[in-house]
Amino acid sequence: MEFVLFPGRHHLLTRFQADRLVELVARHGATIVWAVTSANHDNTRRNPVPYHRREAAVERFSATTGLRSVVVPVFDMPPTPRFAEVTIKNITAATGIELTPHNTVVACSTPDVAALYERLGFAIDPVEAGQSPAAERPWDVLLRLAAGDETWRELAHPATVDVFDRYRLVETVRTVVNDPVVGDEGGLTATRDYRAYVKAFADSAARKWATAREHVQPGRVVDIGCGAGAVLELADREPALRESDLIGVEVARHLFDECVHRKAQGVFANPNVFFYRRNVLGGAVFPARSINTTLTFALTHEIWSYGDQEKSLRAFAQAIFDHTAPGGVWINSDVCGPDERDRQVLLRLERGDGENPDRPRTDLAGLPSAQVAAYVAELSTRARFDQFTVDFAFGVPHVPAGDTVRLSLGDAMDYLTRKDYSASWLAETREQFCGMAYADWRRLLTDVGFELDPASGTNRNDWIVDNRIAPVAALTDLDGTPLDWPVTHLLAVARRPLNS
Repeated sequence: MEFVLFPGRHHLLTRFQADRLVELVARHGATIVWAVTSANHDNTRRNPVPYHRREAAVERFSATTGLRSVVVPVFDMPPTPRFAEVTIKNITAATGIELTPHNTVVACSTPDVAALYERLGFAIDPVEAGQSPAAERPWDVLLRLAAGDETWRELAHPATVDVFDRYRLVETVRTVVNDPVVGDEGGLTATRDYRAYVKAFADSAARKWATAREHVQPGRVVDIGCGAGAVLELADREPALRESDLIGVEVARHLFDECVHRKAQGVFANPNVFFYRRNVLGGAVFPARSINTTLTFALTHEIWSYGDQEKSLRAFAQAIFDHTAPGGVWINSDVCGPDERDRQVLLRLERGDGENPDRPRTDLAGLPSAQVAAYVAELSTRARFDQFTVDFAFGVPHVPAGDTVRLSLGDAMDYLTRKDYSASWLAETREQFCGMAYADWRRLLTDVGFELDPASGTNRNDWIVDNRIAPVAALTDLDGTPLDWPVTHLLAVARRPLNS
C-alpha cells in the first residue's frame, strides 16, 4: 500500500493515533493522507478549532513521529452517501494523488463513515474502534478538555498540546463547546433561513441607519449582531466617520462568512473595517472603555430568547457598558413589549381567512421547513393562534371562547407580531418579542450605569397594525371596551456618563 487515508475533523490528535499510525506505516511503508473535514468551519460546537491550527498540529505531529504526511482540507458538505467518493475526488483535485482500493487503506473509527469507503472497495483499519475495549476517541478527549479535566493532556499528542498552548486554544475550545447560546453549526437556531435573513436585513438597513445616524459618536463604532454588514456599509459612506474604525461582530457562521466575503469584494472603502466572530455573552470582546458607539438592531430580543432571559440581557448590557468609553453611546433598536404586558385582555381573531382544523399539530418540528410553511400559511388567523400556543417556546396561558381568547396583553402581541411569518415559523416561535417593556429597559440600563438620552422612547409600527393586525383581530378589555393597539418597538440611546 502506498497511502493511508485518514479522514476526520482532527481537532485533537492523540498519543494512541501516533502509535497506530506508526504501526500502519511500518507495515505498509505508506504516506498518510489527512483529509481534514469541515475545514471551512470553526468557532462552532461541532468544529471549535480553525483548519489552519488543525493543519499546524498535524504537520508538527508528523515531524515528531517521523511520518510522511499530506494534509488536505475538505469543506463541509450536507449528509450524502457519496461522502467517501467526494472526499477522494477532493484529494485528487488538491494534490494530484489518486487514491484507489489497490494503493490505499482507510484508517477510520466511525462505522458509518468506514462503511462508505468499504462500499468503494477500500480496506479499513478501525483505529480506536479496533481495540478491546475501544481506545478513547479524539472527540472524547476534546470533551475532557472542555469540561476542565486536565487529563486530556496525558491522552493528547504533544503536537496538539503545543499548538493549543501556543495559540491559546484551550479557553477557546471550552468557551465554544460549552456555549449555551450557539448551536452545533454556529448559529442561534438550526431553523433559520439565513438567505432570507440576509435579504431582510439588507432591505431594512437604510431605515436602521437613519434611526441611529445622528446619535453615533465617531471613533470606534461597533455593530453587534451585524448580520451581513449592511448597516456598516452605510456607515462606511459617512464622511464624518471616514477616520473611524468600523467593527462588525456576528456570532452566526453563515452571516460572518458573508461579511468577510463582502469585505474581500471591496464593498467597504474605509480600510479600517474589521469583522469578528464572537458571542458577546461568552465574555468581553473589547477592552474596557475602548468603544465610542455600539449599535444593536433586532438583537436584544434574541439574547433574551436564546439565553437566560433578563439574566442574559443584563450581562449583555453590563458588557456593553464596560467596553463603552466615557461619553460613548449604545444605540439599541428592537421590538418591545407593551406597558402592562401582564394585563388580561380579550383578543378576537378572524376564522374565515383560512383553514380551521379540529386541533393544532404537534409534529411540525419533525417536518421539512417548506411543509411547515405551507401548512401554517393555510390556517386561519384563529387556527394559527392555536398552532402558536403549541410551538411558542415561552408558553401562552389562555382561555378560549370561540373566536375570542382571554390572555395577557404581552402574549397577544407576541402572537400578532409573529403570525404572518409562516416561512420561518419554527424559528419565530423560538423568540419572544414582548419579554421586556420600556419601563423594564429603563430600569435595566440605569442599573448598569447608563443614562438615557431624551431621544429614547417607544413607537408603534402602524403599517403592521393597519395591514396585518387590525384587519383580522380586535383587542378589548375584559368588559368589552375596545383598546388601542400598544407600542411595538423601542429606541434606546444610552450614554455612559463622562465621569464614570
